[in-house]
Amino acid sequence: MRIDQSQLDHAMSELGFTREQSAVLWGKLDSTPGVESRFEPAHVGYFFGALLVIGAMGWFITDGWDRFAGWQLTAIALFYAGSFVMAGSRVWRDSLYRVPGGLLITMAVCMTPLAVYGMERQFHLWPQLDPGSYTRFHPLIDASWVGMEVGTVLAALGALRYFKFPFLTAPAAYALWYLSMDLTGLIFGKAWSFRQLCIVSPIFGLLMLLTAYWVEGKSDLDFSYWGYLFGLLAFTGGLSFMESNSEWSKFGYLLIHVALVGISLFLKRKVFVVFGAIGIFGYLSNEAYTHFRNSVGFPFVLSAIGIALIFLAMQYKRNETALQKRVNAWLRGRAGEASGHA
Repeated sequence: MRIDQSQLDHAMSELGFTREQSAVLWGKLDSTPGVESRFEPAHVGYFFGALLVIGAMGWFITDGWDRFAGWQLTAIALFYAGSFVMAGSRVWRDSLYRVPGGLLITMAVCMTPLAVYGMERQFHLWPQLDPGSYTRFHPLIDASWVGMEVGTVLAALGALRYFKFPFLTAPAAYALWYLSMDLTGLIFGKAWSFRQLCIVSPIFGLLMLLTAYWVEGKSDLDFSYWGYLFGLLAFTGGLSFMESNSEWSKFGYLLIHVALVGISLFLKRKVFVVFGAIGIFGYLSNEAYTHFRNSVGFPFVLSAIGIALIFLAMQYKRNETALQKRVNAWLRGRAGEASGHA
C-alpha cells in the first residue's frame, strides 16, 4: 500500500493525533532506508539523465573510440566510475536525494564493461579470440565478452553491499542475460546456432525468475523487479523465436503465457501480465493469419473473448480479498503439511 503525506495527515487526524505528530511520523518514514522511495516528478529527470550517461558510455560509443589504446579506455572508465562513486556516496547520505545517489552508483557500475574491455585489449587477455571493437559488445554474441559481463555482475553485487538501491540489480540482470548467451560459446568452444540459443535462453530465463522469486520478500525494498523483467525477456523471448510447425507446440506456448497471467495474480506483479498478454496476443495473431485469414467471424470471436476477460477481471476484483484469503489459507496449509512430513 502506498500513501502520500496528505493521506497520512488525514488518517492521523481521524485517530486524534496532531498535525505536528503526523509530520514527525512522516519524516521518520521518509528517512527510513528500508522504505522504498516513492516515484515523484523529479525522478523522471533523475532516471532519464542516468540512462543518457549509461547509454553514452555503452550503447552509443562510436567507432571513433577505437583510436584509444586499451589503457586509455580503462582510465576513462575508471575516472567516470570514481567520480560517480564519490558524488553518489555523498548524495546518498541525504535521504532527500537517495534516488540520485543510488543512480550515480549504478552509473559507476555500468562503467565496468568498458574498464574490463580496456584491460583485455591492452594485455590481449581475451577469453577466446579478439572480439574487435567495443561497439560490437551489445549487438553481437561472442564468448570473449564473458569477462566484461562477469565483472559487471561482481561490481553490482559489491555496490549492493553498501548501497541498498534496487536499480543496482538492473545492470547485474542485464549482464547475466548477455552471459547466458556468451558463456555457452566459451564452454563449448563454438558459436551456437540461433535455434540452440533459443533453447538456452528460456532455461536461463527460468533460472533468473526462480532466483528473483527466492529474493522476493527478503527486504522491504524491491530487489526482484529487474530479475523478473530480464528473466521474462530471456524466457519468453527464447520461446517466441522458436519456430515450430506443430500446433501442439504452439498451443503449449499459449498455455505458458496464460500461466504467466495467473502467476501475476499470485505474485501481484504487473510485468507477468504484460509478457503473458504479449504472448497470448502473438499466438492469436499467428492463428488468425495462418488459419483464419478468410474467416469473417474470427474478429467477432476474439472480441467476445476480450469482453469475457474484462468481465472475469471485474468479478475477480469484486472478490479479490476473499480469494486471496483462500489462497493464503491453502498455502499455509500446504506449508504446515510439508513441515509435518519433514
